[in-house]
Amino acid sequence: MTQDTSAESTRLDTSTDVGTAAKETLEDYTLRFAPRSYRKWSTGVVGITALGGIAYLADFAIGANIGISYGTSNALWGILVFAVVIFATGFPLAFYAARYDLDLDLITRGSGFGYYGSVVTNVIFATFTFIFFALEGSIMAQGLELGLGIPLWVGYALSTLIIFPLVIYGMSLLSKLQLWTTPLWLVLMVLPFVYLLVSHPDSVSSFFAYQGENGAGGTNLGSIFLAAGVCLSLIAQIAEQIDYLRFMPPRTPENSRRWWASMILAGPGWVVFGAIKQIIGLFLAVYIVSNVADGAAVANQPVHQFLEIYKDIMPPWAAMTLAVVLVVISQVKINVTNAYSGSLAWTNSFTRVTKTYPGRIVFLGVNLVIALVLMEANMFDFLNSILGFYANCGMAWVVVVASDIVFNKYLLKLSPHAPEFRRGMLYAINPVGFGSMIISAGVSVIVFFGGFGSGIQPFSPLVAIVLALVLPPIIAVATKGRYYLKRDDDGIPLPMYDEYGNPSGEVLHCHVCGQDFERPDVTKCEAHDAIVCSLCLSTDKTGEHVLPAGTVAPVTP
Repeated sequence: MTQDTSAESTRLDTSTDVGTAAKETLEDYTLRFAPRSYRKWSTGVVGITALGGIAYLADFAIGANIGISYGTSNALWGILVFAVVIFATGFPLAFYAARYDLDLDLITRGSGFGYYGSVVTNVIFATFTFIFFALEGSIMAQGLELGLGIPLWVGYALSTLIIFPLVIYGMSLLSKLQLWTTPLWLVLMVLPFVYLLVSHPDSVSSFFAYQGENGAGGTNLGSIFLAAGVCLSLIAQIAEQIDYLRFMPPRTPENSRRWWASMILAGPGWVVFGAIKQIIGLFLAVYIVSNVADGAAVANQPVHQFLEIYKDIMPPWAAMTLAVVLVVISQVKINVTNAYSGSLAWTNSFTRVTKTYPGRIVFLGVNLVIALVLMEANMFDFLNSILGFYANCGMAWVVVVASDIVFNKYLLKLSPHAPEFRRGMLYAINPVGFGSMIISAGVSVIVFFGGFGSGIQPFSPLVAIVLALVLPPIIAVATKGRYYLKRDDDGIPLPMYDEYGNPSGEVLHCHVCGQDFERPDVTKCEAHDAIVCSLCLSTDKTGEHVLPAGTVAPVTP
């Protein structure tokens, strides 16, 4: 795999932190458009790498928890609701990321939130990454305790520390790690499920008959949406998928079919695999509750789920070994993604607010420390409550962006069709997306905590989805779309896209940092009649390089 080194050289931000250097291969274009020169991976490699990030075992724990709480029937309907919502909202986001080579924060900026408005959503996403890092790290620590006798608190620290060196090199290393570990992970995960179906066919009827821990798990709408709410806490996973999808190669007539297949499979399609894992986790939990002494105490812990089934197939020592290997591989595969995406989110927010760029590695450490604190606080015991609450915030963000793309960009045409993320081109805050998210998240959280009565309390996910879906077009019509763009051009007469609609690979020179960047990543600097890149704009504390509101006459690069 070859990489263009022209975009990987040392950067100097002379407008702010003179002398601060960051190598782009390590930073993985944290705040920026992913240039064509860097995107040398095939559609298949990008797709497999993105799907490698969903190897987590949390789905098994989530499926087990909602099944034990609400019964098999309610859990299965809840998982179906979850899958439909995730796929429908994830499709437009994944398409925009792969088509325009942007992460979800950059898409969010131009999809109704504004340049600073999306900082809030970045914090929501960063919260997602450390919650699920802590959840996955807890599962790994349970495996290390069970297999090697390592105390939980030590296991928490180990599961955190081993991730740091793996994430430093970004996409270059992560693509190899995910490709190499996926085949073994698939075999270890599927084996117990297939074994039970073949050797214990009666487990299927027991599974569908299971009524939950209180024995009153009859199918009802309230329990279905409570189960769906826990599952929907995973809605922000699409942002992690997008952190990989932004490296898709340009779509051309030659690769169009492969491009669409990889985008759909690794974008919204992740939820198909997630739903299957939740169902398997529920299936294994029901079997353990019904057939293992004191199984109810450990049925929601993935390491015990697999260990108990492996012990039926092979000697105890081999079963223990495979269970620990599965847990370690799964946690490494997902937690490198959680740590990587979290570091991007924190860095992005910090740089925009402070106009200082400390580098992604600094916030990689911050994210890992927060996750470790959560693990040591034993968050695993409060899983349903944590995820149920978080789901309302995550849904409000993702559904609002999806609604803006579908309704405001394509149907009403009040939002600019092409995404925009550069400072100076956007208003600080756009009430269309920002206002919709605040209202939908706020109301649904109040519903979640019973503020509108116990009758509607289970339906907080539905409240979040409906409000986030309908408010963006309503507010866009009310404001006539005036808060999307501060300017109607960036002062550069070169086309932004090539003949196939892909972002242009034309290279321009930034007069501030002295480096070359591709066309979508730069604007005119009116003060110096020159070109400036998006990162130098982000770190410009005086604002001298930022274009004023309104149109400008084009400048020859």
